[in-house]
Formats: sequence, C-alpha cells, structure tokens
Amino acid sequence: MQDADDVRSIALALPEVTEKIAWSMPTFRVAGKMFATMPEEETSIAVRCPKVERDELVLAEPKKFWIADHEAGFAWVRVRLAALDDGDELRDILTDSWRQAAPGRLLDGHPELGPPEPTD
Repeated sequence: MQDADDVRSIALALPEVTEKIAWSMPTFRVAGKMFATMPEEETSIAVRCPKVERDELVLAEPKKFWIADHEAGFAWVRVRLAALDDGDELRDILTDSWRQAAPGRLLDGHPELGPPEPTD
C-alpha cells in the first residue's frame, strides 16, 4: 500500500520540486506552482487534473478518485493512496500533475517525463 512517505519520495525526486507546509498540510511545488497536496491525515493526495479527465476518472473509479467540494470548480482531483494499484501508478499520477505545473524549460529539459497533458 502506498503512503505519505512514498508520495514524498516520488514527488521530491521530480525536477526542481520543493515541499512546503500550507493550510496545515504538505504541498509539493515545481517552480513555485503547486502540483500536489496531502490532506486528510496524509491518506490521500490532491493533484492537478484537467476537469474532463477528472470527471471521467471519478466515474470510472469512484473508490480511488473523488472531487472535494471546495475543489469542484478547479482542475484538481483527490486520490486515495490505499486504493492505488502500486508505486508505478502513484508515480504516473504525480508525474502527470508535475507536468501540468512545470514551466516549459523543465518540460523541454526532461523529455523522459513525457509530454505535458492538456489543461482546461
């Protein structure tokens, strides 16, 4: 089962990521832009996700993904760590969110992390 230590390890391994406490929870940022948070006693994460994809994820896997009421108008989705298949899935989710927040110079400099996902 994935936990807060796994999130921290994977997120901080991405280029130019820093961890900062905000709203009494750990947040992860690239070039100052937040791409992940660990609310709910660190049993879940919130990540950037285009709204269309977010809605599809929630419908397809509601035990894994959900939308917090206060984030409904934004391109973020919540992910239950215990529901993830493995570390690779967590890595993919965090990397996708990182790509959405990272500046072009980082995306260009790290082609191994794949192309950025389209955003709303």
